[in-house]
Amino acid sequence: MSDLGLTFVIIGAAALFLPHLDPQDNRARMAVLGICILFTWRYIAWRFAATIPPLALSLDSLYPWAFATVEAAAAIGSTISFATLGRTLDRSREATANRAWLNGLPCLPRVDVLIATYNEEESILTRTIVGALGIDFPLVRVWVLDDGRRPWLEQLCRSKGAGYLRRPDNRHAKAGNINHALDQLRREPDPPEFIAIFDADFVPQPNFLRRTMPLFHDETVGLVGTPQHFFNNDPIQSNLLIGHVWPDEQRFFFDHVLPSKDAWGAAFCCGTSSVIRVRALEDIGGFATGSVTEDFLVTLELDRKGWQTIYLNERLSVGLAPEGIREYLTQRGRWCLGLMQIIRSPIGPLSRGHLSPSYRIGLIDAFLYWAASFPFKLLCLTVPILYWFLGLNAVSASLDGVVLYFLPYYIAVMAGLGWATGGLVRPILTDVTHVLSMFEVLKATLIGLFKPRGHPFKVTPKGGQRDRLIIGWRMIGRFGLFAGLTLAGMLYGNFADFAPSHTRFDAKLVNLG
Repeated sequence: MSDLGLTFVIIGAAALFLPHLDPQDNRARMAVLGICILFTWRYIAWRFAATIPPLALSLDSLYPWAFATVEAAAAIGSTISFATLGRTLDRSREATANRAWLNGLPCLPRVDVLIATYNEEESILTRTIVGALGIDFPLVRVWVLDDGRRPWLEQLCRSKGAGYLRRPDNRHAKAGNINHALDQLRREPDPPEFIAIFDADFVPQPNFLRRTMPLFHDETVGLVGTPQHFFNNDPIQSNLLIGHVWPDEQRFFFDHVLPSKDAWGAAFCCGTSSVIRVRALEDIGGFATGSVTEDFLVTLELDRKGWQTIYLNERLSVGLAPEGIREYLTQRGRWCLGLMQIIRSPIGPLSRGHLSPSYRIGLIDAFLYWAASFPFKLLCLTVPILYWFLGLNAVSASLDGVVLYFLPYYIAVMAGLGWATGGLVRPILTDVTHVLSMFEVLKATLIGLFKPRGHPFKVTPKGGQRDRLIIGWRMIGRFGLFAGLTLAGMLYGNFADFAPSHTRFDAKLVNLG
């Protein structure tokens, strides 16, 4: 049997058997995603063996080698992600089983709910405050931490029955706001044993603490995180009118990536909708302030002190997704910058001292996600333009080779991830989310790696006037330039007396593809 025939036999077998495998069975996940890894590196091996020239000090050699190297770095990140997704953990049964432990305690612990706010409007905060006050759990206090120092918010808190805390400055942004509140709450006659943290736009369900607190039966658990769900469509769903057929972009992360990281002991806090043991937080000196993603940094500090961060994948709160594309890009840029700050910090993946191997690998995975996969997407848009105008060819592949090596890899990955995630990963749409934010991510990557300190925390704007059309001319200009150069290059390279018009037909097809 030819290699091509064997490849499609394997893919056909996968199509036949995948519908009958349970995605919650870790043995099946390991097998399916292991096959994805094999096809990935079969493709990468072909790329280096057959599609680039021998390494030499010339542009015609260094250019395709650089492109292939970035692609290989992205493949390493994908491999770590596939391996991570090979296991998953659902803690719902554990939460249910330990309700008896919680109810059997001589005295239920004091829990203070902290709502961190800066510049959100009244309608958003009212909804969050009322939701927090409705949490069904004894010994709960709700505190609004106002970094905007707004008198009307203090009046609102008094009218609803919530506590109100403000501080004289905005030092260290959200992390500093929470640390200031903890200093104040320690002075209360009955200080909290646990704190639950919510962003200003996230409304908890009444059973939030009834579901999360039983997981603290293990004395080594320092933090319990829960997923973020949203009232509204995100900008991708809104602008493409696909909210009814495609869930928000973060569902893949919260519904699949985090449960898998939890199975490997590498879950991390995502800020809002989490519960933290105060003793554990005091053990690490409060919320870390060395990154604009203070939540991830807190998880790493907890791990260094021997505390666990675990994840309960239940819909226990609902908030606002970024409502406009600018807000969406601001949020992604902050996430990327924060990760790069952690990479450069004394608690990075290659740092000395205690840090679990699972978190070290997770940091490398996150670094490659931001620093390799996004540049690769940019190169994929740039490489054809350089080919049409300058004759620079990054991939010297025959059409047969593409069919034999790339196509099976692509089909295997899409089928495997589609099966493991219930169809959340789809061709083109998944790439759209990366391409839209790649410029902001690249900027944040460079800034975070080469100048990691001194950057203000950029709050993701929520609310405001959303009943008018806002056109992102700058973004349209960026992608319009790519589209225009690509079309102009295709015309130039095919009709002008220029090198690409004389290269073999396979090269044109690969670059066109």
